[in-house]
This record gives sequence, C-alpha cells and structure tokens, in this order.
Amino acid sequence: MPTYWLSDSQKFGVGFCTGGFFFLLFGLILFFDRALLAMGNILFLIGVTLLLGPTRTFAFFARKQKWRGSLAFWAGILLILIKWTFVGFAVESYGIFVLFGEYVSAFIATGELGWWGRFFKTIAGFAYNIPVVGPYLARALQVAGDKAGANERAHKDLPV
Repeated sequence: MPTYWLSDSQKFGVGFCTGGFFFLLFGLILFFDRALLAMGNILFLIGVTLLLGPTRTFAFFARKQKWRGSLAFWAGILLILIKWTFVGFAVESYGIFVLFGEYVSAFIATGELGWWGRFFKTIAGFAYNIPVVGPYLARALQVAGDKAGANERAHKDLPV
C-alpha cells in the first residue's frame, strides 16, 4: 500500500477541516445556529490553509475565472458573522457551488473520481497509525480510493 506522508501542519489541517465540517453540520442541524456556523467556517479555512499552504490557498481563491464564487463565499462568511445567518449560508452555498461546481460536473460527465480517490488514499495512510482500528480503517479507505479511481490524474492544471 503506498503511503502518502503528511507533514505535522498538514495533519493539523486535516483535523481543523474535519472539525470545521462537524461544526457546520451541527450548525445546520440546530437550525442555522450562528455561532456554530461561524466557528465551522473559521476552522475550515484554517484547516485548508494548513493543508494546502497559504500560497496554494490564495491561488485557489484568487483564480480569475472563479472570482464570483470567491466573492460569494467570503460575502457569505461575512454575513454569517454579522448575524444574517440564513442569507449568509445561502450566499456561501452559492459560492461553494461556483468554486467547486466544475469538479461535480466532471464527476457526472466522466464517472471518474480522480482526486477523490487520491484523497481516500492519503487519509488511509494517515489512518494506518491509529491504534487498534487503524489497519482496518486504512484498508477500507484504500479500497474506497481504488474504487474512486485514484490512479488517474485529473485536473493537472489546478493549483491544489
């Protein structure tokens, strides 16, 4: 099984992204709780910055062809922080759709999940070190990565 090594800061980035995801999920479950959504956004942004690095994160959000999505994403976060929770979440969701919509359409059109498979394999290498359940969890993630097409190299021109 090939192992993808993560640096310590990237491991923290994975943790922050996971925490941000769960805070966002709980914020939605609790009927758009402003504090949980704001904390989820902040944790997710910190995690992405630690995972990709500041220059790659900036390059992703500053792409000329995605300026509307970036603007909507950041405006949605700002609206959530100033207590316009539902409107902010709707604007932020639009921004996420514009930023990541090309990936979804590529998955639907080709049926290939190239980067998604690589993601599963990277997390499998990280999960292998978890005591007791690590090898089993890593094997399940490895199989998921193989099913998702981790061996194909899609979107070579993207900065992430």
